[in-house]
Amino acid sequence: MKSTFWELERLGRVKLSKHFTFRQFLHSEIAAAYGVVNMPDDAELAIQMGRGLCANVLEPIVSEFGPIIIRSGFRSASLNALGHRLGLKCASNEKNFAAHIWDHRDADGHAGASACIIVPAFNEGQTVYGGWQEFADHLKASLPCTEPKRFKNDNAFNIGWTQPPSARAQTLPGSL
Repeated sequence: MKSTFWELERLGRVKLSKHFTFRQFLHSEIAAAYGVVNMPDDAELAIQMGRGLCANVLEPIVSEFGPIIIRSGFRSASLNALGHRLGLKCASNEKNFAAHIWDHRDADGHAGASACIIVPAFNEGQTVYGGWQEFADHLKASLPCTEPKRFKNDNAFNIGWTQPPSARAQTLPGSL
């Protein structure tokens, strides 16, 4: 258990982009409540996908709208499976591979990452593209992101990034 602490300490300090470290994506209420360690099976793939999410989606959102709040990000496959089994708002692992489970490819071989975020500028009643749908449409039109999925609590929403096809073709199995 002591070595797990130091692995998480090291992983948490990994800089993903200008504004984000891996630590911001490791926190999980489920992990805290059930005593589960939220550690990736493939840390290098998780870091690579986290960097892609931050560079391509989250940093541009911060540049345009100001700071964001990360509600949830990376989930280990075992933590996600527990959350799904207990009905704690986690989709199945198969649906979350290359999404909240950053360190596993999906059934089609895609790698990616997603996070549940809050954009305070949107919550503070500022007119951001007229409302939620216009805001989501703007994000999709201007970023290489997945379809933003809104949750009514705090206007939090999931948004993700999937590695481009050309990058997948250049990545050989086991080379990450």
